[in-house]
Amino acid sequence: MTNALTELLNSRDWLLADGATGTNLFNMGLESGEPPEFWNVDRPENIRKLYKGAVDAGSDIFLTNTFGGNASRLKLHKAQGRVLELNRIGAEIAREVADASGRLIVVAGSVGPTGEIFEPMGTLTHAAAVEMFHEQAEGLKAGGADVLWVETISAPQEYKAAAEAARLAGMPWCGTMSFDTAGRTMMGTTSAAMVDMVEKLDYPPLAFGANCGVGASDLMRTMLGFAAQGSEIPLIAKGNAGIPKFHDGHIHYDGTPELMAEYAVLARDAGVRIIGGCCGTMPEHLAAMRAALETRPKGPRPTLEQISAALGGFSSASDGTGDDANAPKRERRGRRG
Repeated sequence: MTNALTELLNSRDWLLADGATGTNLFNMGLESGEPPEFWNVDRPENIRKLYKGAVDAGSDIFLTNTFGGNASRLKLHKAQGRVLELNRIGAEIAREVADASGRLIVVAGSVGPTGEIFEPMGTLTHAAAVEMFHEQAEGLKAGGADVLWVETISAPQEYKAAAEAARLAGMPWCGTMSFDTAGRTMMGTTSAAMVDMVEKLDYPPLAFGANCGVGASDLMRTMLGFAAQGSEIPLIAKGNAGIPKFHDGHIHYDGTPELMAEYAVLARDAGVRIIGGCCGTMPEHLAAMRAALETRPKGPRPTLEQISAALGGFSSASDGTGDDANAPKRERRGRRG
C-alpha cells in the first residue's frame, strides 16, 4: 500500500512528528472539561493555528484534533451523534494546512482510547470497540487523513479492536501504547508483549511505539525494550516534555527545548524512525528537535546509563521485562524529562 507515510519512510532515516494537542489548546483558552473536538467546528482558526505551529516547526507528521472523537468519549458531552462530523472537519482543516505547506506532510487521524474497560473486568465488548473506532475512522478518512494514528492505548484488546477498525475502513494505521507503571501500560502490557502482539496482527500498523507515559527517560527505556525484540516494523517515540505546572494562567511543562533535543537524538540513535513529543511539547521544542536531528551525527545505540544521564533517572527500577533490575533510579525530586 503506497501512501504519504510509506513514501516518507522509504526516503528518510527519521521523521519528525508533532507535539502536544491539549497543552497548546489550553494555552489558547480551552477550558478544563471542554471537549477539544468541538473547536474543530466552533474555533477552526485555533485548530488551524495548532496544526500550522507543528508544520512551521518542521514536523513531517501531525495529528488531527480528534483524540477523544469516538462515541464513548463524546457521549459524556451528549455529542455521540457528532462523531463523523467532528472527525471529518478536524481532518479537513489538517488537509488544508498540509497541502498548503509546499512539502509532503502526513495528516495522521488521531484516535484515542474509548475510556471504557473491556470484559470481563468491564462492559466493553470487542464488537462495540470495533464499531466505535470504525465510525471515527470513516470520519477521518472522509476528511482526508493519510493514516489513522491510534495512541495512548493501555489494553491490548483495544489495540486489536482499533486494528480491525482500520482494516474495515481501508486505512493504513500506526499505533502507540502508553507505558507509565513500572514500564508497563495501565493494563500490564510490557514492551516485549506489545511487540509480540503487533507482529501477530492480521492487519499490522505501518509503525508502532509509545507515547505519553511518565517522561522522556522512561519512554526511551521502553524504546530500547522494543528494539531488543528485533521487529522490522518502524518505531515511534512521542515523549512528554517534562511535568505539568500551572504558571501565569497557563499550563507549562518543565522540559526545555534543549532537553527534548537530547531526547530526539537519543531516540534516533536507538533506532526510532518517527520521533515526536506528547504532553507539553510546543513548537519551540519541535524546532529544537528538528535542528538537533539535522545537525548532530548519528551515534551508537544509547545505554540506560546514557539515557538517565541526559534525561533524568527512571521512575522505577525495572521496565517490566526483567532485564534492567539495576537500572538507575530517578532522583527523589521527581522526573525531569
